[in-house]
Amino acid sequence: MERHGVRSLQTPTRTFAFDKAWPSACRSLPPGNNSNVPDLLTLTERGLYSPHGDFYIDPWLPVARAVITHAHSDHARPGSQSYLTAAAGAELLRERVGEDVPIEGLAYRQAIDVNGVRVSLHPAGHVLGSAQVRLEHAGQVWVVSGDYKTTSDPTCEPMEPLRCHTLVTESTFGLPIFRWRPNDELFAEIKEWWQTSQERGRTCVLYCYALGKAQRVMAGLDATIGPILVHGAVDRFLGAYERQGVRLPASERATDENARASRGRAMVIAPPSAANSPWLRKFGPVSTGIASGWMQIRGTRRRKAVDRGFPLSDHADWDGLQSVVRASGAEQIWVTHGYSGAMVRWLQEQGTAARAIETRFEGELDQ
Repeated sequence: MERHGVRSLQTPTRTFAFDKAWPSACRSLPPGNNSNVPDLLTLTERGLYSPHGDFYIDPWLPVARAVITHAHSDHARPGSQSYLTAAAGAELLRERVGEDVPIEGLAYRQAIDVNGVRVSLHPAGHVLGSAQVRLEHAGQVWVVSGDYKTTSDPTCEPMEPLRCHTLVTESTFGLPIFRWRPNDELFAEIKEWWQTSQERGRTCVLYCYALGKAQRVMAGLDATIGPILVHGAVDRFLGAYERQGVRLPASERATDENARASRGRAMVIAPPSAANSPWLRKFGPVSTGIASGWMQIRGTRRRKAVDRGFPLSDHADWDGLQSVVRASGAEQIWVTHGYSGAMVRWLQEQGTAARAIETRFEGELDQ
């Protein structure tokens, strides 16, 4: 498939018009005028809707105007008439929704006016081009976090805490059991697994999401150990990362030829759907692993029938979720997908106005 750079995403019809840049979005805010101003967002059958701006955020059904937080398939669905997303993720979004759909890429922290609602996008630290959506109207500031993480990741801009009156936050791993270990420890374990597998004549196959997790894993590999091969689903997105200046180690799309040539030496990066498929046969004897936040739960590796599990997630852990909520200074919190009920109860016990909202976002699937 022909790759498209961000420049190709400009379209003659601009559904969203650029406006002046915001001042710091982390500044202190006066109390919200909740009594006189309707909610800036409402939950509809198509998704989160801005009645003032007449646009949707990550809609799960086709709409006229969609603001997209990131290009994962549960947040970026095809069929809408026009899309707005962060410029760094515009090429990835095009891979999801098609080449002929109007997509406008907006620079981080730059603002546009949409029917009187000021909209700006800010780094979420989830994957390349992931963004929080900041809305401002009639003295109210709302932020929709999308998916985010607070740990470091060289493949995307770090999460930027935002001040707001209302925060809509994910809670994929919203339980205290989920506390991530340092990246260095996890990548040291992956390195040790790769070297040990080579000594045993086995090819390493590491399962992880094709978009975001795969590139983060690749960026942390020691490429001097051996060749890196990738599944076609992973290879599909690598060009977009490279064109955004993300440095990744050399890799090749796995073929019958290079798989045979590197048996017992290679690290293969593949999506979970490749597990137990005929595609694996070309690599000879393998040792399998999975990189997922669900590996934090004892027994998950055994249920997934893999040799190694690495609790590496692109979502915030419990401490990360709490730190983002505190930094927001929000007067009310809407909590969506994952352990939303537990997160809401905790926030309410701390004296924060919180409610769970039902969406069709999936978080990090246990697959």
